[in-house]
Amino acid sequence: MSNSHPLHASSSTIGEINHVHILSENVGALINGEEYSDVTFVVEKKRFPVHRVILAARCQYFRALLYGGMRESQPEAEITLEDTTSDAFSMLIKYIYTGRATLRDEKEEVLLDFLSLAHKYGFPELEDSTSEYLCTILKIQNVCMIYDVASLYSLCKLTGTCCMFMDRNAQEVLSSNGFMTLSRGALLDIVQRDSFAAPEKDIFQALMRWCRHNLKEIHSEIMAAVRLPLMSLTELLNVVRPSGLLSPDAILDAIKVRSESRDMDLNYRGMLIPEENLATMKYGAQVVKGELRAALLDGDTQNYDLDHGFSRHPIEDDCRSGIQVKLGQPSIINHIRLLLWDRDSRSYSYYIEVSMDELDWIRVVDHSLVLCRSWQKLFFQARVCRYIRIVGTHNTVNKVFHLVAFECLYTHKSFTLENGLIVPTENVATIAECASVIEGVSRSRNALLNGDTRNYDWDSGYTCHQLGSGAIVVQLAQPFMINSIRTTCDCGTETTVDFSVLSAAEQMELFLSLCAELELFVFKCQGTTERESASSSDRPGSEE
Repeated sequence: MSNSHPLHASSSTIGEINHVHILSENVGALINGEEYSDVTFVVEKKRFPVHRVILAARCQYFRALLYGGMRESQPEAEITLEDTTSDAFSMLIKYIYTGRATLRDEKEEVLLDFLSLAHKYGFPELEDSTSEYLCTILKIQNVCMIYDVASLYSLCKLTGTCCMFMDRNAQEVLSSNGFMTLSRGALLDIVQRDSFAAPEKDIFQALMRWCRHNLKEIHSEIMAAVRLPLMSLTELLNVVRPSGLLSPDAILDAIKVRSESRDMDLNYRGMLIPEENLATMKYGAQVVKGELRAALLDGDTQNYDLDHGFSRHPIEDDCRSGIQVKLGQPSIINHIRLLLWDRDSRSYSYYIEVSMDELDWIRVVDHSLVLCRSWQKLFFQARVCRYIRIVGTHNTVNKVFHLVAFECLYTHKSFTLENGLIVPTENVATIAECASVIEGVSRSRNALLNGDTRNYDWDSGYTCHQLGSGAIVVQLAQPFMINSIRTTCDCGTETTVDFSVLSAAEQMELFLSLCAELELFVFKCQGTTERESASSSDRPGSEE
């Protein structure tokens, strides 16, 4: 047989023949051909002669329809479909016969009908592929229409992508023609999201237009999605009241809530961009209070020393000073990362507050009574805020708080808080997690935390202290809530201590004598409350 023969086996896989493309072409040649066809579908008066055995082999729905003993299973039957278009059905037939479909040249309406057919007839792979393509062509003019269909069929990825797109273009979406055609359920799902961060006045006016376009809907249920307390008194009186869509009592209740509530207790909306640092110039963030502000948000976490690369503020007893960051717009965050100046062994204490108006502040992290160092990975319940204030309360060397880097974001990573402290699920007593040994004898300062449990002898690879004098002390980067310690001692055996079964007195009596490894899975670092005298110098390196 000649090597040029079309059925010659591919040399790339010896002993395997793969001519699926030829099969697809040959079967595809039967599309719309009267020859051998034994059933006809009629869609929008257009006839589609097909072969029931091919449809039945490819789809459980058609197998039941064409071989189920009903009228459709009779020879030469004609089946009329009323709930789709001929263009979409033609694409589906091509996919059934060849496994291929061309999406890029089709209108969004046809693609959504095609997606509907894939869902109805049970082609999950086709449904996923079509959804992925729709994610790439989202724009203001089509996102509402696509979201409506995606939510109807519970297509999570496509729904999520549409929501993210609408969140980032909320005001334009509200003004689009597509917004008027949303179903009631899809409409409420969109505007009830905390992350749909358009001005409340714009949301009200868009819902008002939707109600006038959809007169049969119950308008009171739609208008209940408006967060009236977020609107100003002028907007309530001059925009909401003349519409007649809300009762005078509803407006008065909103005014009362606004006047009697703390600002941070109001149900604000905010931008949501998961897993992205919002404290950057890209998103319009800026440092508005503190000294040497330019260094804090530049993203450089390597090049800092005694003189540059950090922001700072003087530590005062009344905590009036601080470093304050203003985000580009109100945002939803639940995670903050700080880099405290750590070129020596000093530690800091601090707290963090968030606000929408710079007047009402909510404390989300309070480490004002514990000693912390280096990288701080902080989690808290999600909050909408515009301003973030970091206030240093103690420095073990002088009276200045130094901050090298600041990041804030919303993360989907799961975390557990107990009394405001992180309950870690992995070892936090590591060099990578910025833990350090601050008391104990060793040839290498952090031999205890380097993770090497094999290479140690009487000369190196361990940390010790003299019995009856001193101790081995490990300082974690920040306080954690822990209940387990694992150690390896000189006998080579591993010991695990579960703090949850020890009394407070027994925990205090626990000490380490000769260790090669210390692994803390969940640990609470109390930090000393003893305060050293501090210098008034503002340089990190200035010490008494």
